[in-house]
Amino acid sequence: MGASVVCCSVPAGAYGSQSGLRCRFPGYGDVPGILREDNTVCCNPPAQVDLEARCYSVLSNTECIYTAGDDCDVPTAAERQSPSAVTGQQHYDSSNTHTEVGHSSNALEVKVPCGVATASDGGPPAEDAAEVVVSDADFGRRENETHKEYLKREFSALKPFVIISLSYILYTTTDGAVRMIVLLHAYNLGFSAWQVAIMFSLYELAGVITNLLAGLMGARWGIKATLLTGLTLQLCGIGMLFGWQESWARNNETAKAIIFVTAAQMLCGIAKDLTKLGGKTVTKLVTPDEKQSRLFKVVSFITGLKNTMKGVGYFIGAAALTFNYYFALALLLLFVAAAMPWAIVGLSNKLGRARKENVKLSTIIRQRYNVNVLSVARFFLFGSSRDMWFEVPLPFFLRDHIYGLGWQRVAVGALLAGFIILYGQVQSWTPQLVLQPLKQSPANKYVQILWNALLTLAPIFMALMLLVSPVFITHQLQAMTGVMIAGILVYCVLFAVNSSVHSFLIVKYADGDKVAMNVGFYYMANALGRLTGTLVSGALYSFAGANAVYGLGWCFVASVAFAAISTGLTVLLKDDMGGLMCGSKLRLVS
Repeated sequence: MGASVVCCSVPAGAYGSQSGLRCRFPGYGDVPGILREDNTVCCNPPAQVDLEARCYSVLSNTECIYTAGDDCDVPTAAERQSPSAVTGQQHYDSSNTHTEVGHSSNALEVKVPCGVATASDGGPPAEDAAEVVVSDADFGRRENETHKEYLKREFSALKPFVIISLSYILYTTTDGAVRMIVLLHAYNLGFSAWQVAIMFSLYELAGVITNLLAGLMGARWGIKATLLTGLTLQLCGIGMLFGWQESWARNNETAKAIIFVTAAQMLCGIAKDLTKLGGKTVTKLVTPDEKQSRLFKVVSFITGLKNTMKGVGYFIGAAALTFNYYFALALLLLFVAAAMPWAIVGLSNKLGRARKENVKLSTIIRQRYNVNVLSVARFFLFGSSRDMWFEVPLPFFLRDHIYGLGWQRVAVGALLAGFIILYGQVQSWTPQLVLQPLKQSPANKYVQILWNALLTLAPIFMALMLLVSPVFITHQLQAMTGVMIAGILVYCVLFAVNSSVHSFLIVKYADGDKVAMNVGFYYMANALGRLTGTLVSGALYSFAGANAVYGLGWCFVASVAFAAISTGLTVLLKDDMGGLMCGSKLRLVS
């Protein structure tokens, strides 16, 4: 937990009592406070609180002793009887060295330094700074609390998470669907894998730039602004695809079609990364720093659910396309439109903003060491290792009637959807079903190294089967199908565990109120990797080897190389605490 700030104060003589002091922020609940010699209440505010608004109330036990500003809501008698963040009695120590806050039996005690300046403010901590033992917010009903009050308190605390997650999930469904629609429609019109890769190039390139700037936007203007901008651009990108004319392919106007679709996909690419910023950073903002295990579970859940819905989107796109291209696009517009009202009405403009206003582009580029290393590892692992074969070559191979499996569009969409859904579900349950039984939760760099290394086995197997085994060379269709499904399934599970650990580590390494900038920089590296993987895979599939079998085989060779590089980079992380366990009795790293 980082150093605290003076988040609320009262005039001299306003205190009716020195015990049970709390600062209440509308919409965010209570935080503990202590009385200092300069008559201020010093506390550690929730990260979402707008400190500029200075709208708060100071309570002593059940008495509201001060309310700042005319626009602040004075707590009612019922609210004063039901503190929303800290339970128990707080005792003031006149030496200003220690204040204790009671806690429930299932809460975790964490000592939080309480000074008058933060490290980010450039000021040293006060020499006589006190410590407050803070219990994590509980998630059950409290004594004398009605069910209605309990639900109101819980929803108030988690409202940003709920709204952003729902908007993010609805958007993600359209992201998977529009990618499937463009890819399968282009294949049906006779475009090559290389040409489709070019269509997606600006989608990925836009992500590189957008992720860099999204961190800056999020830090300056808040997550609400980036989320709504992303949803609006997604509407524009999907709407633009209505103008894709099939006659362009018949009239040798391929270049016009590629340019047009690439421009539309660029808007969708910008939208994706602006929206993703909110979905990834809100987990940090609603989870206390000391609750690393809970943070791991929350991050894994939202990431896994996002990928599950993206898989559903893959299937929806492929299925809707069998009915009509324009019907499929119209359906996606409805999904995006449904996500916008909640974000407009329910989110604060200050959510996710850095507390220092002079955030510059150079601040985003200069990241923490671990954020830099993890970002480069992300480039090789998530961008290139997977997208080197999954996004373009695999669907083309599944549709190929001569060298591939010759599947119909719905079957291709179903397999890709199954991959993404399984991937999302394994992500969601990785902490509970994989890492906790192995005593590897919360994760550190050694956990990532282990699973990163194991991931290389799946593409090694696929490359050997495609390039050496007679199964694919002699086109043994049933055996080919079994090998493809088995290899993809193993890769999916291993990759999902890697994704869960990676998504946790970037949030773990992120810097408090600069989490939007850290995550934006991290996903910039991801987008650059996806761009590299998309273009290289399209070229390898189209031009490497005599046919599609060898083209896909070389895609898997490249995937092995990038996964191995990612493993080596992860070794450089400075996160050695905890070592590496493999069950209760086997310790691999001390």
